[in-house]
Formats: sequence, C-alpha cells, structure tokens
Amino acid sequence: MKIDLTGKTALVTGSTQGIGLAIAGGLARSGAQVAVNGRTPGRVESAVAELRGAGGDVTGLAADVATTEGVEQLLNELPAVDILVNNLGIFGAVPAREITDEQWRTFFEVNVLSAARLIRAYLPGMIDQSWGRVIQIASDSAVVTPEEMIHYGVSKTALLALSRGFAKDAAGTGVTVNSVIAGPTHTGGVEEFVYQLVDQSLPWDQAQREFMRKHRPQSLIQRLIEPEEIANMVVYLSSPLASATTGGALRADGGYVDSILP
Repeated sequence: MKIDLTGKTALVTGSTQGIGLAIAGGLARSGAQVAVNGRTPGRVESAVAELRGAGGDVTGLAADVATTEGVEQLLNELPAVDILVNNLGIFGAVPAREITDEQWRTFFEVNVLSAARLIRAYLPGMIDQSWGRVIQIASDSAVVTPEEMIHYGVSKTALLALSRGFAKDAAGTGVTVNSVIAGPTHTGGVEEFVYQLVDQSLPWDQAQREFMRKHRPQSLIQRLIEPEEIANMVVYLSSPLASATTGGALRADGGYVDSILP
C-alpha cells in the first residue's frame, strides 16, 4: 500500500515534539508540504531543521493557536490547507476535587476550542475544492476517563463529538473528518507524567513497566506506544485511500480501550 501526498499541504498543530513531530515527519515522508506549528520560534525552527534534515518539504509557523489572535496570525501566513491535524493538547494530573474553574477553562481552550477554530477556518476551503482531511488527535482518556485528570479526559471526549459533528457538516463534499484515539504514548511529556505517579528514583524502563502495571493495566501490548505508530494512522487517514472513512474515532491505543467500539 503506497501513500502519496504529493501536492497536498498539511498543517500539524503542536508539532515541535512528540506525537505532533512524528505526524509531521510521516506526512512529509509521504510527499506532503508540511507546516510545523508551535508557540516558540526557537522550537519551531529546531523541528523544521530536523525534518528538513530527513528530506522533508517543511515550513515553520510560530503561533499560539489556543488563542484567536494566534489563529489569525497563522491564517495570514497559511490561508489554506488540504490536511489539518489538530494535535495541540495539554495534560496533567490533578486530584478530581481540586481541579479549579480556571484549569477547566484552560483545558477546553487549548484542547477543544483551538481545534474548533481551525476547522471553522479551513473547512470552507476544503469543501470548495471537494477534497480535504481533518483529523483530531484524541486519547484513550476520551473513552476511559482517568480519575487523576478528569478535565483532560472530558476535553478529549469533546474532541470525539467535535469530529463527528463536523463530519456531518462536511457530508457529501469529499472532505473527511475523523479523530484518532491515541493510547499511552512514549513522549517527553509522558515521561514527566509517569514520574508524577511512580517512584522518581526508578530507571526509565522500570518506571514505564511500573506505570503500565499500576495505572494502564488494560493495555494489550503492555508497553507505551511510540509516536510513529500514531503517525502511521494519521498518514493513512490523510490519504486518498481513506476516502470512505469519516465521522470515526479510530483507535491506535495498543488495545487499551476494553471495547469493540469506542
């Protein structure tokens, strides 16, 4: 199965590291012209240099898309895309009854409204050309709400509904809208999160096993997922081969969600 995205322009938000960087790399390797996005110019430049070093056609856009001003700035530089990947997201462990109103608002602003704004901005152009791909990076926490970060889980649940709703809005246009349910994934941020929940003196391999055993025992692969494994799903959904897949919540979760359907 050969995926060729030559001639397509893609935007991946929050793509200076982790899953977003892996997605940007996967799209670039498939021939897409990829815009890397992050808030800090230095980190954007570093990510662009890394991907260009691997031969990708990549540009950088430093803008905070969790704000209306940041989205306007981004649109001025990149007015149209063929593929939009809403990967930007924040997470963190907070006891349920200690989550403040401000934390609830922040998680929705970053994890949900940033995606809604960008879909609203880019979807009309996709519909006009009768082709486009919109993908939200959700989480197993959207389906299995984690007690240690309810606000994060609820925001990811909202992304599933956002995707389904906009898929209906784009019905019959040639544009598909989907979400990817990513399972526990090995990123720098997750390493920090793991060490919030297990003994910080443990070496990483042992800490990871302890985390999976105590906090993610449902995983069928019994390890953290590598970012490239999430990227593979996104690249497929971004391609013409996925033309009959829309309105879906597709799992790249290592079998973590104990359900036949999400």
